[in-house]
This record gives sequence, structure tokens and C-alpha cells, in this order.
Amino acid sequence: MSANENNTPESPQTAEAPVAAKAAVWRNPWLAIAAAALLLSGWQWIETRLRLADTQQELAKRLSEADSQGKESRVVAKQAQDQVVALQAKVGLLEAKLAESQSQQASLENLYQDLARSRDEWALAEIEQGVTLAAQQLQLAGNVQGAVLALQAADARLAGNSRPQFITVRKAINRDLDRLKALPQIDLPGMSVRLESVVSAVDSLPLAVDVRPRAETRKGETKGEGKSAPAAEVPAWQRFGLDAWNEFKGMVRIQRFDRDEPVLLAPGQVFFLRENLKLRLLNARLAMLSRDQWTFRNELKAAQALIDRYYDTHDKSVQTALGSLKQLGASDLAIDLPTLNESLSAIRGFKLTREREGRK
Repeated sequence: MSANENNTPESPQTAEAPVAAKAAVWRNPWLAIAAAALLLSGWQWIETRLRLADTQQELAKRLSEADSQGKESRVVAKQAQDQVVALQAKVGLLEAKLAESQSQQASLENLYQDLARSRDEWALAEIEQGVTLAAQQLQLAGNVQGAVLALQAADARLAGNSRPQFITVRKAINRDLDRLKALPQIDLPGMSVRLESVVSAVDSLPLAVDVRPRAETRKGETKGEGKSAPAAEVPAWQRFGLDAWNEFKGMVRIQRFDRDEPVLLAPGQVFFLRENLKLRLLNARLAMLSRDQWTFRNELKAAQALIDRYYDTHDKSVQTALGSLKQLGASDLAIDLPTLNESLSAIRGFKLTREREGRK
């Protein structure tokens, strides 16, 4: 068909055909409904496609974001894991240091307990030794004052230690102290000093046999002076009277009968006499320290008898010695002394308890 033909106007019949078709369509309602349904389905399909496209885009966006967040989460998780590993290493190091510190603390506590136990054991050993010596002196020498001082020192030593475990030992020591303090006071050291002073004075005490020789010596000196007087141009009548007086004194002898005649002793016997007197006094001292009253008084009586018989009782030093011996003989030594067994038992029991605890 040529171009001229296309540009020619349509014929009236050709233009009326669509109008007739449209009129036919509107005259058939089912065709209109079908067309409307077709249009509605097309519109819904297009809308569904658009929505699906939007949904796909949104899902892709969210998946992309989720992937990005996952990557970030993995990075954070890796960092967290690294931090956990580092923290675990630090915790392990801290635990090791804590274990080492606890071990050192336990060692220090054990060392402190050992030192405290050793210190307590040393203190108890010293206290036990002091109380044992005091008990021996109390029984052998009757030294009550020494025992009291030893118990007081032990109580003071325990008082300086604030441990409550020592209360039982202190109670036992205080009970023994009360028993000792309740005893009659006898000054054994003072009595021993007085006896020792008498023993020291024995060598200087004058003997009775030494008194008459001194008097005769003085008389001989008087006679010698009388005989030597003529050489000093004494008058004749005075020499005659002096000679007559000397002759008269030689005819008369004055003797006292109110005391026994002193026993004459050889020089060697004087030494043994003094040593025998010392021996008596030393025996009396030993008997006093052992509280043997019968032997103590008998030895003092024997010593007094020796002094009365062989020594000059008119001399002041001899009288002083006799007075001291009489006063000492009047002392009462018969005292029932208590023992310190309660204190010793408490100390040893405490030590035994500590040893059992140490074994556990």
C-alpha cells in the first residue's frame, strides 16, 4: 500500500466499525466484567511485583546489614575472646601469686608458731628448772625464802606472757606460794651467818690457861723491877723493906675455889682443841640447814661445854660467843615444810599437753 493510500481519509464505514464494536461490548455485560477482572488482575500483578521487588530490596539491604553486623560481631567476639584469654592469663598469674602468697603466709604462720612454741618451751624449761632447784633447796636446806623468791620469779615470768594456757600453772604456783608464806619465819641465813662469825672467832678466843701465865709474868716483871731498883741508888732501908715484902709474898699463896682449875694444854693440843670446836660448830650449821633440831642442839651444847672448860669465860669475846650459841640453841627448827610438787606437776603436765598438740 502506498503512502497516498495511508494519508487518505477513512471511509465512513470504516469509522463506524469500532463504534459498533463498543456498542456491542456495552450491550454484553459479561464482556465488561471480564475486562474489568482482567484489568484488576493486571493491576494486582503489577502491584505484587512492585511489592516483591521492594521486599527483595529490603531483604537484601537487611541481609547486607546483618552480614556487616555479623562481621563486626565476629570482630568483637574475637577481641572479647582475646581479652578473655589475656584475662585468664592474668587470673592464672594472680592465682599463682596468691598461691605463693598463701604458701608464704602459711610458712610464716608455721614459723611464728614454732618460734612461739620454742619461746614458750624455753620459758617453761627455765621456770621448771628454777622451781626444781627451789624444791631441792627447800627439802635439803630448808631455804623457805629462796623457794618463795623462785616461785615469785616464775609467776612474774608467766604473768608477762598473756597466753591463757598458763593460768593453770600460775594457779598451782600461787597455791604453793601461799603455803610457803604461811610457815613460821625462821632466819636460817641469819643464823648461819652468826654461826660462821663464831667459827671465825674461835682462833682469837683466849684460853683459860693463858690467864695465869700472864699474871705470873706480870709478877716476875715486878720482881725484876724490884731487884733492879738497887742499881738505881735506892736507899738501904727501902731495899730492906722491898726484900722483906717479896719474901713474905713468897710464903703466902692466894687461890680461888669458885671455879675449876684451868686444864693445862700442850701447844699441839691447843690447835686440836680449836679445830674440834670449829668442827662442832660446822656440824651444828649443817644440822641447822637440814633442820635436824636434835643434832643442832647437841652440837651447840658440846661447843658450849668446850668453851666453858677451856676458854676464858671472863673475856668479852668469849661471852659474846657463848651468848650467840645459847640464842641459836633456843631456836625452833622443827617445821613441816611443804613440797612444790603441785607446781612441778602443773608445769610438766602443760609441757606434755603441748608435746601432744605438736605431734598432731
